[in-house]
Order: sequence, then C-alpha cells, then structure tokens
Amino acid sequence: MATLNAISDKTSIAQDVEALHLAFKGLGTDVNTVIRILGHRNSDQRQLIIRAYKDLFQGDLIKRLESELSGEFEKAMYRWMLEPADRDAVLAHVAINQGRKHYHVLVEIVSVLSPEEVLNVRCAYHDRYKRSLEEDVAAHTTGDLRQFDILKLGFDFEHLLVGLVSAFRYGGNEINAKLAKTDAEILHESMKEKNGNHEEAIRILTTRSKAQLLATSTATEMIIAYPLPSDFHKALHTAIRCISDYHKYYEKVLLNAITRIGIEREDAITRVVVSRAEKNMKDIMELYYKRNSVHLEDEIAKEFHGDYKKFILTLLGKEI
Repeated sequence: MATLNAISDKTSIAQDVEALHLAFKGLGTDVNTVIRILGHRNSDQRQLIIRAYKDLFQGDLIKRLESELSGEFEKAMYRWMLEPADRDAVLAHVAINQGRKHYHVLVEIVSVLSPEEVLNVRCAYHDRYKRSLEEDVAAHTTGDLRQFDILKLGFDFEHLLVGLVSAFRYGGNEINAKLAKTDAEILHESMKEKNGNHEEAIRILTTRSKAQLLATSTATEMIIAYPLPSDFHKALHTAIRCISDYHKYYEKVLLNAITRIGIEREDAITRVVVSRAEKNMKDIMELYYKRNSVHLEDEIAKEFHGDYKKFILTLLGKEI
C-alpha cells in the first residue's frame, strides 16, 4: 500500500499553482506551503501542476524549485517531481557516472521493475540523454575495467549489467520445474567460482521470467547468503535479492542508510521513499518494524533534520 496522502480534486490545479507562486515570492521561500501542496499530490496531479505553472507564469516549475530549495531537500523534491520512468532514468544515469560503487542502484532499478516499466525507463533515458541506456552502461563499465585492469571476471560484470538493462522478460507466472532445478545448480556453481565462466549464469539471469527465477529457490537462498568475492557476484546477489523479494531488499537499504554516517545515506532514503511512496511504501515500513522493532518514521525523525525531514515524513504519511 502507498503512504502518500494525496488529496482529492477538491483543490483545483490552478489554486495549487497560485499558492506555489506566492510561496516563491519575498525574501525566503515558504517551504511549508511547498511541502503541503507537492507532498500531497500524486504523479498525475504533479504533472498537471507543472504544465499549469508553465501556462500561467511561463516558467519551468522544476527549475524554479531547484533555485528556491537547497541541499538534500532540493534533490528529493526534484526527483519527486519527475515522472516515474524519467526519475529512474536520472537515477540510472547518476549511478553509471558515479562508477562501480554505485552500480547496485542500476541493478536494483531493472530488477525490481516490470518488463514494461524497464522499457519505459530505457525510452526515457534515450529521450533525456540522447543515448541508449545499454550503450552508456557498456561504455562506462568498459572504462572502469580498463582503468582497474580487471580481466575475465570484470568483463562478466559488464556483460551482466548490459544484459540486465537490455532484457525484456516474459511477465507471466508459468514455470518449468525441471528447468528451475537445472538453473539453480548453474547459479549456485557460479557463486562458487571466483574466476570461472559465468556466461550461463548471465544468460539465466537476463532471460528468465521473474516467476521462473523465483522457482530456483534453493539457488537464490544460497546466493543471498553467499560471500561476495567480486563486483560480478555483488551484482548477481543484488539482482537475485530484488527479484526474490524487493520489500526485504528495500528494508535492508533503509536500515543501512539509517545506521551509517555519510552524505550517501540521504541518497538511499530519498531513492526508496520517493520511488515507493505511491506504490508499496507502507508494506516496506511494516516489514522494517517487524525486523527492527522500531518504526521507520521514528528513525527518520531522529536521524535527519530540517526541511528534508519534513518532506520525507510527509511522503511517509506522517505530518509534523
């Protein structure tokens, strides 16, 4: 279930736009009004607000928000205002350009989304950056491999990433039990091999439907629990976790962000909350409480501050 408390159509789009315009006037931005409006509008409503703002004031609302806001709050609001596919395209682009340490975000995006949603992200990426997503993945990972002089296993890593972003899986629920057993053995052996041939594992992970991959339960359980000797294995591990149960995956992302120190913790919180608030954030929050005996919103309120905290809590359905 979603956590976003979106209003009904009682307030007109024109009223929202006028209120936002007034919030930008004066010496300082009325941040509370910005959060009150945009933090309670669904994706369709936000896109209508963007278009109405352009019609009424001949301006780009997203750029205006970027100029009026700052820090992690500005980054979170910017991503919130984008359409879902465009947002994921931006997240993918940032992950690619930040290098190997951030490639898990790319794996996460293409492993959690449906085949149709991944295709939409690829189209949005092409429209925004005038290049294909798979082209950029191949170019950047190849550069990384040469820079660090990583040989066979590194190129398996590149092939896995390119395969994941370019895959269009079958979305049905049918499974082949015999095939699942064979695939499970191949995937398990792939995790044990430090410098072996991973072509079969890559083929399985990038071509099988999610239902078929879930049928390889023995292998996926072993992969999730297995040590991670290389970037290839880390990517394989992330993909399997996201396909197997992305609620658990996101819960772990949030827990790691809450318990560690550093600027990247806000990136992780923002990525999960902004992308899941209109979908199933409530389910993730419930799992977080079940596994950690503390409410996520209480941890957010304790660990973060200012307008960023207000906005994230609003998206979590908690007013302060």
